[in-house]
Amino acid sequence: MDVLNQILSINNGGAYGGGKAGGAFDPLTFAMKPQVVIRGLCWLFSIVVFGCISSEGWVEKEGKEYCLYNGDGMACKYGNTIGVFGFLASMGFIGGEFLFERMSSVKSRKRYVMADMGFSALWAFMYFVSFLYLWSQWSSAPMPPLGIGAGSMKTAIVFSFFSIFTWGLCALMAYKRFLIGAGDEFTSAFETDPANVVHQQAYGYSMDNDNEQYSASPFGQPQQGMDPQSGMEYQQPTY
Repeated sequence: MDVLNQILSINNGGAYGGGKAGGAFDPLTFAMKPQVVIRGLCWLFSIVVFGCISSEGWVEKEGKEYCLYNGDGMACKYGNTIGVFGFLASMGFIGGEFLFERMSSVKSRKRYVMADMGFSALWAFMYFVSFLYLWSQWSSAPMPPLGIGAGSMKTAIVFSFFSIFTWGLCALMAYKRFLIGAGDEFTSAFETDPANVVHQQAYGYSMDNDNEQYSASPFGQPQQGMDPQSGMEYQQPTY
């Protein structure tokens, strides 16, 4: 649980849990980011899934291609499709993490986080279906001759199961980013910026005033009966 909490503790000081735009790029720090590490696992697991099915999932039987998952060609095709798209999406999101730190637009970061959250949750579900589908067909399938391909079929099932958790964790981290949002980060930065404080004092505006009341304009006319220099009431001399 401590490791999971450490992974999910996303707060890099910028909008949506990202770093400040325009900061220096450190390859080692980037490679150690939880989002990049988990995406790397998703990428690796996807290679294992579609690699095992593509290499040994099909055998020639009576002049036709026969899927080792109980002869169900859709099972092999489904496992391959989920693996290939998971592989491509993982690479895309790793590239997105690189660009995320350079997104100066809050809206762009929000769209990326929402896309990450939606796709990751969807692909976790797709791998869940893949695991159930492949496991169900394999449990009913006859053992291939000499057991050739059996190990690869089992490996694809196991790594489909692992992929449920890696993609689900990606969705959870994206949801954590979405909850962080941008409001508190940018509000605090605006209030503590010395330039903004000077502007607030010059125009008599306070960010802490809920009623958004303004003080008197520094360029306004002095009130009648007041000395403009001393601010004291002016008394007309008597003769």
